[in-house]
Amino acid sequence: MKRMLLLGGVTEALAIARTLGPQHIYSLAGIGRVPTDLQCQVRVGGYGGAEGLAQFIRDEGIDLLLDATHPYAAQISRNAATAARSSGIPCWALRRPAWQAQAGDDWREVSDWADLIEALKPFRRPLFTLGREPLQHLDEIPPEQFWTLRALDVYPGNERCEVIGARGPFLIDDERELFERRQIDVLISKNSGSTATEPKLDVARERGVPVLVLKRPVLPGVEREFGSVTEVLQVLRMQQFT
Repeated sequence: MKRMLLLGGVTEALAIARTLGPQHIYSLAGIGRVPTDLQCQVRVGGYGGAEGLAQFIRDEGIDLLLDATHPYAAQISRNAATAARSSGIPCWALRRPAWQAQAGDDWREVSDWADLIEALKPFRRPLFTLGREPLQHLDEIPPEQFWTLRALDVYPGNERCEVIGARGPFLIDDERELFERRQIDVLISKNSGSTATEPKLDVARERGVPVLVLKRPVLPGVEREFGSVTEVLQVLRMQQFT
């Protein structure tokens, strides 16, 4: 009986996990909600790098590693590819296509935090949608700026920053209200490619608000790469994993 280890991290991973039987393992880092209604096994937590993951693969008799982590979780993807290779099993990856700028968009790509802060200097009311990373920099906020951070959960802010805990999918009318109420003059975003969070880009386009887009990391090559859940499930069925 074939056995798969599914590394989760994006919404699509749960859709795949819902098709898996009890011999398969759905692995989560532990950030966010852990599903309790799946037939497959659920594992929460890390592995201790590529070596630890490779040992787990060997101990559990895994035949296929499917990387469905976030497109910005580059280290996890590198560990997955390395562990699969050293264990002699294939590594596949579900990788969302990136968003593409449309007519009317003002997107400005930034490569790292220092580049982002430099590009942010002309603005006063940024909306950060990068997850938790900006929380490490709250003491660096210039006096002329007020930051709004949106993350999965609520975290303490300060007098120059408010943190909003919210989970997608987000509705465009709610995003319009947020931009208006906070008087957002620049949006900071990863290019995650998720339809659940795309409405913020539509509102930025409507309002003529620039978007500082954090450049996608380079991910390792794998045996097979997929752009949608439909593609993945079709091949998994053909290979008798579902």
